[in-house]
Amino acid sequence: MATNKSTATGKHLLVVIDHHEAKVYSAELHGSVPETVAPYDPHGYGRHLHSAHEATDGKTVPEKKSYYEAVAKTLRGAEQVLMFGSGTGKASAMDQLVADLKAHHADVAAKVIGTVVIDPHHTTEAQILAHARDFYAAYNKK
Repeated sequence: MATNKSTATGKHLLVVIDHHEAKVYSAELHGSVPETVAPYDPHGYGRHLHSAHEATDGKTVPEKKSYYEAVAKTLRGAEQVLMFGSGTGKASAMDQLVADLKAHHADVAAKVIGTVVIDPHHTTEAQILAHARDFYAAYNKK
């Protein structure tokens, strides 16, 4: 697991997650540098981790529990959390993280104010951060 620091700080955090890594941004800062949390990869393959004991039949296999634990730890202390991810259901690391937070970290799950499906391959980091700031601005006007 690679992290730049043990806990992200900030009032409003943005998580951009897929099955390879989670980037956690402080959404109120322009030019925010993300903290990256990646699944534990002991062999350095840099790809989705599969269990040798599970047949995948082409379906996405959930990440190791340590991945979601590391993301949850990073989100502790945030006032609001917004999540961006791709895919839906079991194919979505974002949906899997939200389910894990609800099951094991209810205090952090309560801080999640929204989940947004994006196409991370066709969206720049600047566009992602601008979208997050717009989301937060609209949400906090309520």
